[in-house]
Amino acid sequence: MSSGPSRVFLARLAGIAVFDPAGDQVGRVRDVVVALWSGAGRPRVLGLVVDVPPRRAVFLPITRVTTFDSKAVIFDGRLNMRRFSQRPAETLAIAEMLDRHVRGPDGEEYVVIDVGMEPVRGREWRITKVAVKRLARARRAGGVGRRRAETLILDWDEIHGLHVAAEQQGAVGLINAFEKLKPADLASVIHELSPKRRGEVAAALDDERLADILEELPEDDQVEILGKLDADRAADVLEVMSPDDAADLLGELPPEQRERLLALMEPEEAAPVRRLLSYADDTAGGLMTTEPVILQPDATVAEALAQIRNPDLNPALAAQVYVCRPPTETPTGRYLGTVHFQRLLRDPPSTMIGAIVDPALSPLRPSMSLHTVAGHLATYNLVSAAVVDEDGHMLGAVTIDDVLDHVLPEDWRDAVLDDGEPAGSTEFDSEAESLRGGR
Repeated sequence: MSSGPSRVFLARLAGIAVFDPAGDQVGRVRDVVVALWSGAGRPRVLGLVVDVPPRRAVFLPITRVTTFDSKAVIFDGRLNMRRFSQRPAETLAIAEMLDRHVRGPDGEEYVVIDVGMEPVRGREWRITKVAVKRLARARRAGGVGRRRAETLILDWDEIHGLHVAAEQQGAVGLINAFEKLKPADLASVIHELSPKRRGEVAAALDDERLADILEELPEDDQVEILGKLDADRAADVLEVMSPDDAADLLGELPPEQRERLLALMEPEEAAPVRRLLSYADDTAGGLMTTEPVILQPDATVAEALAQIRNPDLNPALAAQVYVCRPPTETPTGRYLGTVHFQRLLRDPPSTMIGAIVDPALSPLRPSMSLHTVAGHLATYNLVSAAVVDEDGHMLGAVTIDDVLDHVLPEDWRDAVLDDGEPAGSTEFDSEAESLRGGR
């Protein structure tokens, strides 16, 4: 039997590191696979879904886990790297059971906030407990006040409704379970959900978090999720996205829908997106972001370093500052040159950046092709380059990640999120297949 606590609540496993016996981390827990059959008896826990680099979800049988604790899961070292694929008889405890509405033994309606498993014999684990929150009652005509939400831990046998498909389900519990995941990792989780569940999660996310996640999803998922939001909410999310990502997403929509959303956006947020949409996708103008770090020539090195320390700034954009005459919002006044962060580190903090620009590096023109842009970055070992019009006004900057987005195959995000089987990893795993009921 696995060592550690005798009862484990599954939502607390989300994102926990998974280690082999040598102490090397192999990945992190994404979810727990449960056989939620409609027959009698407590559901059997089949195993864990583990995210391993590079963003591949694999199945770890529960029988191979040796230790559960609050900070780590340790297994026996045997892990088949074949990509996990959920089967019809299986349920993902975190993604699909949390936030479900159920009935308790008193007939009251509750929402599931966690489920607990316990070892029953040998290395077998079963779902035995359900943590629920009683839904507050509305105020009645007789003047009885609203009942305060109450949290309880009930036996599995006392709960009714988890075997029935949910018509509507919240997502607060799922979002809380994955609160610490980076947007790219949470995007991987959301990509694997059913379209219905993706819509529920998107509805529950705040605008900034949803915008960050949309930027990491394949285009098909982006369009699907945006289409399930009401128009006002969709416009709010697009406003939070970086203008280049918002333009890429809007470019995938029918013209009527695109114009409707642009009209709902705040004019100052929609303006740079409209400018980007005016350029072809495979040109410097279509690739660029309109929000690089731009400073006036009388700004100091200390001010420039403060700007690029912003933790929310894309690392490629934080590698340099662009020096322009006012205004410093794109399109700017006259472009003067670029100062790379290494030069900023070498000069005294009081130095004016106008005195240390690199004027020899030619900027890009918005009409330049993707091939030319890629060659320019490669030739000069750059991670970003300014885009300037014929009158010398800076329009934006192209970063290396923008170029890679277009150089890689169109479905590269799907390939990463749906990462196939690596060589040598497709051998039949008899123990895992037996636990999951065969192929």
